[in-house]
Amino acid sequence: MSNTAPLVDRDQLSRNRRRAVRMSGDFFLHEEARFEIEDRLEMVTKSFSSPAIVTGFPALWQEWFPEAKVVSDEDFLALEENAHDLVIHAMSLHWANDPVGQLIQCNRALKPDGLMIAVFFGDQSLNELRACLGQAETMISGGLSPRVLPMGELRDLGALLQRASFALPVADKSVRMVTYPSLKRLASDLRAMGEGNALSARHKRAGKKALFDQAEKLYRTHFSDGDRLTATFDLVFLTGWAPDASQPKPLMPGSAKMRLSEALKTEEFKLPDG
Repeated sequence: MSNTAPLVDRDQLSRNRRRAVRMSGDFFLHEEARFEIEDRLEMVTKSFSSPAIVTGFPALWQEWFPEAKVVSDEDFLALEENAHDLVIHAMSLHWANDPVGQLIQCNRALKPDGLMIAVFFGDQSLNELRACLGQAETMISGGLSPRVLPMGELRDLGALLQRASFALPVADKSVRMVTYPSLKRLASDLRAMGEGNALSARHKRAGKKALFDQAEKLYRTHFSDGDRLTATFDLVFLTGWAPDASQPKPLMPGSAKMRLSEALKTEEFKLPDG
């Protein structure tokens, strides 16, 4: 049995989320995700009668989707198998110690030809903060400590859908650029969204003031717009369907009825042998 600690300290993550709720945090990026999901659902030529939502903030998403069954993003999701025609995994998959397991459970909760949409933060989120904190810590202490959650690249994240046995998988992202008057305000907004440091390997003591002062200097030098700091947030969307016989399937190799050159109305040139 492995004694390796999980990437995410779920107890600390829960504390961060409870604090965000107490702060009546500004969940503006959750709202952005909600609006995009609603737009995407409007483009689907199918109605949904039994939706479910998985999230770290059940009360917030229940208010937005009162007809949905909303459950917490625990390791084992409180979803019945084959019970829903729509599952939304809302703004929490980046904190999962087992993201594939989360997606598999979402797939199992779907009826045949049910839709799953996951939205969460991607790899370019807070890249400016990550770079400045890393450089500042190297300058001050000569080393690095984990302060910002590592996030997956779009190509790798899209592969999770296939590993979770979804049909017709699609991965894309939407980028949001947000400006802040100071690094302190950025950190405050992250805490108010429950996105503070919950890494298992994090330092338990608060960072030195000199570290954050140096990080802000670097931030203003490299990632500022006038007197405001720029922060990137990637919203990644993973979309997949529970397999069903009615879905379109790829043709067998050699089953095409015409050559590609004929379809493009162009001349085909054969390469010389050898």
